[in-house]
Amino acid sequence: MLGIPRRFGHFVFAVIQSGLTCAIAAAVASYPFIADGSFAAHWSRAWLLSWLVMLPVVVLAAPAIRRLADLLTRDR
Repeated sequence: MLGIPRRFGHFVFAVIQSGLTCAIAAAVASYPFIADGSFAAHWSRAWLLSWLVMLPVVVLAAPAIRRLADLLTRDR
């Protein structure tokens, strides 16, 4: 393990979550390019661009989303 201090967990979560989400979305958006053999090139460009945009959004939005989820749910 990398041994990243737990206080940076929010940023680690954001990198993983945004990277995975963008990878899936880029694959879906690049699907039409499978036929002409340029899927990988389109996917990598789409993933990089979307990840660069989404990472700051996730870093800033995740705490508010967690608070909202806490407000909308309750303990048993």
